Amino acid sequence: MNNQWNPIRVILVDDHQVLREALSEKLGREADIDVIGEAGDAAETMRLVPDFKPDVLVLDVALPGTNGIDIARQVKEISPSTEIVAFSMYNDKHVVGEMLRAGVSGYVTKTASRTDLLNAIRAVAAGDQYLCPEASAALANRFKDVSAALSKREQEVLRLLAAGRRSHEIAEQLHISAGTVEVHRRNIM
Repeated sequence: MNNQWNPIRVILVDDHQVLREALSEKLGREADIDVIGEAGDAAETMRLVPDFKPDVLVLDVALPGTNGIDIARQVKEISPSTEIVAFSMYNDKHVVGEMLRAGVSGYVTKTASRTDLLNAIRAVAAGDQYLCPEASAALANRFKDVSAALSKREQEVLRLLAAGRRSHEIAEQLHISAGTVEVHRRNIM
C-alpha cells in the first residue's frame, strides 16, 4: 500500500503490447502512479511480481496459455499485499464473479473510461474495491436469483457493491465495520 508521498507502484499485464505501452504512457502521466513493469503472459508476470512486489497489478483476464483467474490466485499466494485490478473485454457475470473469488479487488472493462481505470487503481491501493458500471451490472445479474438465499444485511451489502460503492462507504452507510463488510462480501461470493 502507498501513502501520500509514495506513488502507487503498478505492473501492467496484457498480451497486447500496443495496449500495454499506451496504458503505461497514460498512467505514467499521473503523479501518484508509477508503472514499474509490464508483462505479456503468465510466466513474465510470475517473474516480475516476486521481484518488484507491486502495490497494484492491472491484469488482463484472457492471456495466452492461461487465464487471469489462475494468475490472480497465484499472485495472491506469492504477494498477498499486491492488489489486483482485472482489466478485461469481458463483462460476463461468471467471469466477474470468478475473478472476485480469485482475489481481485477491482474489475474494469476495456470499454470503460480511463477515469474508471484510474479510480480502480487508486481504490484498490487504498484497500477498497472498485467495479466499473458494466462489471457492477454483471455482478448484480449474477446474484439476482441468489439474493433470496442471502441474509437481509448481505442483500444490502450486495446492492451497494453492485452500485459501485467502496467497502468503507458501505461500512459507513450501514454503520458496520469495514471488516464486517468484507465478511459479508465473502459470504455473497
